[in-house]
Amino acid sequence: MAQKVITVDDIDGYDGADVAKRDFEVGGTKYTIDLGDANFKKLQDALDALAPFIEEAVEVRQAGRARKGAADSTPRLQGYTNSDVREWARDEGIEVSARGKIADEVYERFIAAHPDARPDA
Repeated sequence: MAQKVITVDDIDGYDGADVAKRDFEVGGTKYTIDLGDANFKKLQDALDALAPFIEEAVEVRQAGRARKGAADSTPRLQGYTNSDVREWARDEGIEVSARGKIADEVYERFIAAHPDARPDA
């Protein structure tokens, strides 16, 4: 015996027959949501109200990372990421920042504990 699937409105939990997947787009990104007719009308009205603002707005992109010069002597490890080094250091009780430069001593200890971690040239 097949089970009946009941679709409910993602906003208010309404489970009427008019609830359906509704696709919409904002700023070039497509979304989908389960809505009944009443909430879909509210969404359409809100999108219509936003349209002139979105058309005039300029997309803000995250700044790119600065390139480091050749003077940067931080060893880079083949087969491991900085996240791996940070996680290992925390597990070992070694204090390490969540972002930024990892101390050379931490890299050295990581390499000693992981013989397969070869510094890349």
